[in-house]
Amino acid sequence: MTDDADSRGVGTDRDALADPSASPDPSTGSDPSTQTDSSIDSDPSTPTDSAADPDAPVDFADLSLPQRTFVAAVQNPTRGVAIVALLAFAFSFYVAFWLVFPRVAAFVSLIGAILAGVIAAVYVLLNRFAA
Repeated sequence: MTDDADSRGVGTDRDALADPSASPDPSTGSDPSTQTDSSIDSDPSTPTDSAADPDAPVDFADLSLPQRTFVAAVQNPTRGVAIVALLAFAFSFYVAFWLVFPRVAAFVSLIGAILAGVIAAVYVLLNRFAA
């Protein structure tokens, strides 16, 4: 048995408690399938939730935006480099737009800033009402 199997309790009494076809426990005189989980919860070495197990998979929805970005970059670094290159290319066009048509660029930037402010306000309001 490996250390990982030991920490998960493989081959211990917990397997007998989880199996409904297990024979009655001779030490207690009762059927293990009818026992409550209180005996399992009283063991301090048993993790009570998935947060205590470092090997438990993390739900992607629980990650913050920077953490999601990091995970995506680690899983596919070529895509991350391509996205950064496209963003740099788009920024260069934005700078050129300001250099050639400064009034139009200022107007479009003002509209974009107003829309970003409205979206941020809606996001904040929805988060406050959801809590």
